[in-house]
Amino acid sequence: MPTNGGDATVTEFTTYEDYLDSQITPIDLYYLEDKELARQLVELGYRGSGEPLKREEFESRKKASETFRLSKRLATKVLASQGKDFAGFPFLAALAEREEANRSGKLTSILFIRTLNSKNQEISGYIDYAHRLKTENFESVFGKTRVLMPRPSDMSFYNWETQTCTSNATPNFQVIADNENGILFKNKRDRKIINVDPREANPGDNTTRVQIPTKEHIQVVIYDHLTRRKA
Repeated sequence: MPTNGGDATVTEFTTYEDYLDSQITPIDLYYLEDKELARQLVELGYRGSGEPLKREEFESRKKASETFRLSKRLATKVLASQGKDFAGFPFLAALAEREEANRSGKLTSILFIRTLNSKNQEISGYIDYAHRLKTENFESVFGKTRVLMPRPSDMSFYNWETQTCTSNATPNFQVIADNENGILFKNKRDRKIINVDPREANPGDNTTRVQIPTKEHIQVVIYDHLTRRKA
């Protein structure tokens, strides 16, 4: 029998014992004088209405129901950008436009940001937007109380003054740093290469590149990679 989030048989009861107890009548208890015995009779089909669920089936349905409930809650979760005004902030508007698709996995966007840090040092980095969305709270970014900045923990980071350079793989991308024509990123899902060299006319299959006007940073470029799912 298929299970779903509307399986009242399991959602109504916290434990299997609660489920068995629901089919025990006061008369059963009066004559049997033993709740455990009454539960055993229900489980064996001698009490209650209809064919009772076995413990394994109840637990399996319970787990499926909880998984369905959690996935439904995540699907209806309000986006961090929802309801906010981005007039005059094209970079935030671009992030908001891509938030849902990056959270759901339809899109993986790479953000290139060149900016100044708190010490007025020029830094730049390539950010896995989908990974950042999953690992930090973007309410403050979209609420304009925090500026999204490159970090040494991002896919690629460079401090032009200190010459600090780091690269890190993420759940979505592999970093190819030893390419003679510059850094490349390989999408782990479809294994397509994203070429972020600005001199290249084509950044890669299923990938588009767009430069975003910004007043928060020196330069922002977004590479949007549409992932093809296998049927």
